Amino acid sequence: MTAEWRRYRIKDIAEIFDGPHATPAKTENGPVFLGISNLAGGRLDLSNREYLSEKDFERWTRRVTPQAGDVVFSYETRLGEAALIPDGLRCCLGRRMGLLRGRSRQVDSRFLLYAYLGPEFQQTLRSRTVPGSTVDRIPLIDMPEFLIRIPTDLNEQRAIAHILGTLDDKIELNRRMNQTLETMARAIVKSWFVNFDPVRAKAEGHELRMQRNLADLFRGSFEDSQFGPIPKGWVVGSILDRAKLLSGGTPKTQRKDYWNGTVFWASAKDVSQCRDTFLVQTERTITEIGLAESATQLIDRFCTVVVARGATTGRMVLFGREMAMNQTCYALASTTRTPFALYCLLQNEMQNLVHAAHGSVFDTITTATFTDSQVLQPPQSIVEAFEEQVRPLFEQTLANTAESHTLTAMRTTLLPKLISGEVRVKDAEKLVGALP
Repeated sequence: MTAEWRRYRIKDIAEIFDGPHATPAKTENGPVFLGISNLAGGRLDLSNREYLSEKDFERWTRRVTPQAGDVVFSYETRLGEAALIPDGLRCCLGRRMGLLRGRSRQVDSRFLLYAYLGPEFQQTLRSRTVPGSTVDRIPLIDMPEFLIRIPTDLNEQRAIAHILGTLDDKIELNRRMNQTLETMARAIVKSWFVNFDPVRAKAEGHELRMQRNLADLFRGSFEDSQFGPIPKGWVVGSILDRAKLLSGGTPKTQRKDYWNGTVFWASAKDVSQCRDTFLVQTERTITEIGLAESATQLIDRFCTVVVARGATTGRMVLFGREMAMNQTCYALASTTRTPFALYCLLQNEMQNLVHAAHGSVFDTITTATFTDSQVLQPPQSIVEAFEEQVRPLFEQTLANTAESHTLTAMRTTLLPKLISGEVRVKDAEKLVGALP
């Protein structure tokens, strides 16, 4: 395809809508209230969604009710971010969010998203941004006159959108698979270590719905503890009874030879902004000499890493690869070769640990927080059995996460080249078609 590319005013190819300039009361369920935080890398991230009542939904959709194919975007704070409304999502716009509804005869809705995210229109947004005393903003009153470059042929638009959309769809599929895998792991944690289902079933004379070798690991009785009744044979102790605590450091920033090397270097920002169970990439890297001549150290993959201080104290991930980290985090390495069990049990106790933390500005997790921790410790045989149950789930999660990062890198490379016409559709189709 070699269609002509032209620049159009936004108002000639799409309608523009603004959301309400207020925030409704949140509810436990109902229609989704879209916030700026739900926009991430050109996609909607609804892992932390908020809801509003049906009554408020009617008020918040008087201007516009988002529908499948609409492009939602941020016009304050997170400028340049945008995403497509998927099928079946009943939602309203939050503060500082706008919406583009493409005119079907002029533009393909998914292509409009990619054109919005393309470098040329992103530069337009930057050049038209109005600085503010608190936040910068895109003036919506002027946006209808913004120019955007698109092919005149709708078929070419659809072909480009299909290529990039194929990558996005696979990334979304991996995300959903990982969500399912995490739900499965959490279900086992809750059954074994919170509700004590196997122990209760035995105590009540019921047959356990698990393999005989697993069922034999659980006793059928309880005993008193500082936490109340716990399974007999289980104890209360420190997290560090089965884990080693590791700290990090920062190479001198003025030493250029310490930075931009081959060693991934994680910060609290990396951990806090990671939306996956595994962290596999970091914003910054250091060199081997930076590693050797600073307080940081290499942390093995599968270690649990926790933000020790700041606004996201207690946020935690698993390292998906060997990497270093700075002093704002602690890493816990399993001393019993059960890293995933450690992660799950720590995740189950993290809220209590954060409550036990102390600090002048933010809650701060210290070495004493872990040393003095009092958590429920199942027998090692049960921990090892749990590890065997969940290891395949975590390994598949890591594989999906790594693949999504590869796909995201390909999408990042292809998007500006396709949107600019630098790469032909047929060549991009071959590249994407070769993916497994």
